[in-house]
Order: sequence, then structure tokens, then C-alpha cells
Amino acid sequence: MPELPDLEVFAGNLNRRFKGQRVTKVSVKWAKKLNVKVAELEEAVTGKKVTEICRSGKTLVCGFEGGVSLGFHLMLHGEIHLVAPGDEEPRFEIIGLYFDNDTILVITDFQKAAVVTLNPETPEVPDALDLKPGYLHKLLQGKRTQVKQVLLDQKSIRGIGNAYADEILWKAGVSPFSIAKALPDTAVKKLGKAISDVLNQAVKNIKKENPDRVSGEYREFLKIHNSKLEKTPDGEEIRVDKKGSRKTYYTDSQIKYMPQD
Repeated sequence: MPELPDLEVFAGNLNRRFKGQRVTKVSVKWAKKLNVKVAELEEAVTGKKVTEICRSGKTLVCGFEGGVSLGFHLMLHGEIHLVAPGDEEPRFEIIGLYFDNDTILVITDFQKAAVVTLNPETPEVPDALDLKPGYLHKLLQGKRTQVKQVLLDQKSIRGIGNAYADEILWKAGVSPFSIAKALPDTAVKKLGKAISDVLNQAVKNIKKENPDRVSGEYREFLKIHNSKLEKTPDGEEIRVDKKGSRKTYYTDSQIKYMPQD
């Protein structure tokens, strides 16, 4: 599943490719996840130029002239395809946007779980790369759940997924099993810095590996949430805790903070 750094790169590349381009046709192959009727979506975007494509949390947002926007959430297995004339059509299409530069932007998902939303609401919850001073401290102090669960909760912070939550907590030296409210101020500050450092560095790494990427994920550079590694760069053993389908990668040196009451 693409996470925030992947989506940040996708958004930048799609914006450079389609900004100023006009939609000539909309093809909807799977309408059950739409928040409006197909005809309403077609009327809203057909003939409109793209003003900007950006990322908001785990959603890609395509803005059009007139204030119209489309949100694309890829979920677990959604993919983006850029189809040129003569190319083979991708399987499992959800929606296709035809542009006047003879390119089709196609969203696919074999599970049919990817979500397309016309004029998605602007969330009040902050994006992980836009946390204001004090927000993280206030958020954690009110939570008796494990800190990793708080980072993954899209109703608390938007954009962080399982892999990067592990990277962030390792960078901050905080155990994923710590209870959020038990973190001292020093640990909260380290965590806040780690969120910014890890995610921004990941964006740079992905751009360096494949600057034109618009789909898939690249995580070879991850230092702890990496099944190919047994030890961290410091030589410490990487431990793995599995609950259901989710794995948590961590080390014994990460401090586990627990309430004293």
C-alpha cells in the first residue's frame, strides 16, 4: 500500500503532467464507491482544466477550475496508470480521465476498493507533514492507547501508515508499545521531529530512485521496517511483533513508556 512519501511523489509528478490540461471524457467502470451519480461526476469535470494535483493525507486530490475537485484514495491495492494512444488498457479499471494531451489517467483496483470522491471535504485533522507546535503533545496526553495506534489513526494524524510509523518510532527511540499519555515532553519532541525527518527523507529517497514514479511503492531504504534486514544500521537486532496481518518492527533499545498510576 502506498504511504505518504509515495503519494507525495505521485502527486508532484501527476501535477507536472496534467496541470493546465483539460478533461475531454470521463469513463467510470466501477461506480459503487462514488459519492455521486456518474452523470453528476461527468458533468462536474468534463471540459474543465486541472488547476493542481496534490496530496492530502492518504488521498490524492485533483483540483479543477471552478473549484471542483476529485479525491482518489487507493486503499490497499489501487494503482495509477498513464495510458497513451495504442497502449493496452489496464485491467480492473475504476475510473479513467481522458485529457487533451492524449493521455488517460486510469485508477485500477482488482479488489474494487479504491475510492473516488467528488468534492471531498477538507478534513480538520492535520496532515503528518503539517503538524503545528503543541498539537502532538496535546493529542498524546489524551490517549491511553499505544503510541503506534495513535500515529496510525487517520482521525488523529493523516498520512502515516504502518511501515513509516515503525520508522518514526525507531528514529525517536520510543517503543511502539508505549502508552501515548505516558510519553514525557522530551520524547514527544523527539517524536515530532522524527515524523518530519523520516517522511521528508523518504520523499527524497523515492524521488532519487525513480523521479517519475506514479504508482507502486519503494521501501528498500527503510532502516527497520524491512523484511530483508535482521539488524539496524547500529547493529541492533530487529524484532518483529505480528498481530493479524500487521507487523511491527522494533528494537529493545526503544524506550517503553508506561503510566505510573
